Amino acid sequence: MKLASKLGLASALVALPSLGLAQDAVPGVDASSDTIFILNSLLFLVGGFLVFWMAAGFAMLEAGLVRGKNVTMQLIKNISLFSLAAIFYYLIGYNLMYPLGTWSVDGVLSGVWGVGVLEAVGVGRDGADDYGYASTGSDFFFQLMFCATTASIVSGTLAERIKLWPFLIFTIVLTAVIYPLQASWKWGGGFLDAAGFLDFAGSTVVHSVGGWAALTGALILGPRIGKYKDGKTVPMPGSNLTLATLGTFILWLGWFGFNGGSQLAMGTVGDVADVSRIFANTNTAAAGGAIAALILTQIMYKKPDLTMVLNGALAGLVSITAEPLTPTLGAATLIGAVGGVIVVFAVPMLDRMKIDDVVGAIPVHLIAGIWGTIAVVFTNSDASLGTQIYAIVVVGIFTVVASGVVWFILNAIMGLRVDEEAEITGLDMAELGMEAYPEFSKG
Repeated sequence: MKLASKLGLASALVALPSLGLAQDAVPGVDASSDTIFILNSLLFLVGGFLVFWMAAGFAMLEAGLVRGKNVTMQLIKNISLFSLAAIFYYLIGYNLMYPLGTWSVDGVLSGVWGVGVLEAVGVGRDGADDYGYASTGSDFFFQLMFCATTASIVSGTLAERIKLWPFLIFTIVLTAVIYPLQASWKWGGGFLDAAGFLDFAGSTVVHSVGGWAALTGALILGPRIGKYKDGKTVPMPGSNLTLATLGTFILWLGWFGFNGGSQLAMGTVGDVADVSRIFANTNTAAAGGAIAALILTQIMYKKPDLTMVLNGALAGLVSITAEPLTPTLGAATLIGAVGGVIVVFAVPMLDRMKIDDVVGAIPVHLIAGIWGTIAVVFTNSDASLGTQIYAIVVVGIFTVVASGVVWFILNAIMGLRVDEEAEITGLDMAELGMEAYPEFSKG
């Protein structure tokens, strides 16, 4: 087997000249530049479609954790929000997020407005937007997936009582303006980046933003009917833990693209070694979160809780996202494990505060995202605790205020919440007129 692998590698190396990866017929042009451009673009494309697959993970997780009478609504929300994100990130968000040094307000607001524009068909070296980096199409595709992820986070928290169209309008504002604007402050070279804020793949830029928007919406929307009664929390079990588990594994898989692709380079031995390290750290952080939640729920409740274990794994992934490169495997496991512990304590804490988060997205994405952003200082010597906390506060205040304004306007104009009869009947029939499991309701 090893000999066959070596022979295959040798054949591939021999073939490289014909692919233009090892030499070039154009005088004065270093073929290694082609290699970097091609491999970086490939990293973005592969990473991008892995992150795209996370949309399926969110859909399955939410479909499994809501009650059967609301499953179809979660599915239509997830495919609609992703599609809207794709369109409005193209129309507004991409250039708002990446001003490329052209600012209307220095370090705060992009001076580049208009739709995203790809390179020409069949573009050559001279026509590439950034020949030393990657294709514009691959970069747009990769960054779009992060934008859509932010909207997916909001969907689960507000399940089972929010109207479809106000939610989708909020998604448009979130993906076109709120997410790209604050992301420009770090990833677009804005004032948080200049201050030294470190967030490798988005514990704050992506996950906490989705969490803050979800928390704000939950406070305005209120809990589901019957969730809190006589000072007690009434359990409302999900319809399909099989789907919820499948969704978690899909998200776990997609996270390799989320974090690994955020290396943003695959043209050198060092880059590929770092991508490999990121994959390994991402995986072990998820495992640490899952096992921490497994053990802790056994101790606290005398029985393991599957939903806590699933969210523990996701919290471990969120926790490592701010810095998946510099930790050792042991440190990554511990960082993820703390995320799992956060979930087990934060879920009942929110219930005591009567904040109804149907799928546990606030503990997973917001609170674990804050932890992950702070944890950067433990493994990356370039990180400053003060700067990390400063960025958390700035992004948090901005997202809460911006989201709150949008939610309040939508509530005043359209109303956010379905009526009591529709909520009790279920949004599938009341809002959509179709059920995910019609044979059970008729049986």
